Order: sequence, then structure tokens, then C-alpha cells
Amino acid sequence: MTDDLRWRKSSRSANNPNCVEMAHLGHRVAVRDSKNTDGPILEFSTAGLKALLDHVDEK
Repeated sequence: MTDDLRWRKSSRSANNPNCVEMAHLGHRVAVRDSKNTDGPILEFSTAGLKALLDHVDEK
């Protein structure tokens, strides 16, 4: 699955490996740790990811 995906991370991260990377899966988004690209991948609906990010932004 990960070979076909176009992973992206924030341009603000520069070469820092301590980031999350995201890839679009149609109406879903895959999220992984940039330090462990062979590790687990979380998959969210676009609405679910937006809700998570909104919640984190409130904290």
C-alpha cells in the first residue's frame, strides 16, 4: 500500500524527521510517523482528520 502513495509533510519541518506524513486516499487520509516509515499507518476519513486536528488546535 505505501509504495503507491505520495507521502507529504509540512514544508516547515525542513529535514527534521520528527514529523507526521500524510497521503491522500480519495475520501480518506493515511498518516504515518516520518521517523518510522515502515511502521503503522493510521487511516482517517477527511472529516475525522479535520475533527482531530481541530481538537488538537484547541489544546
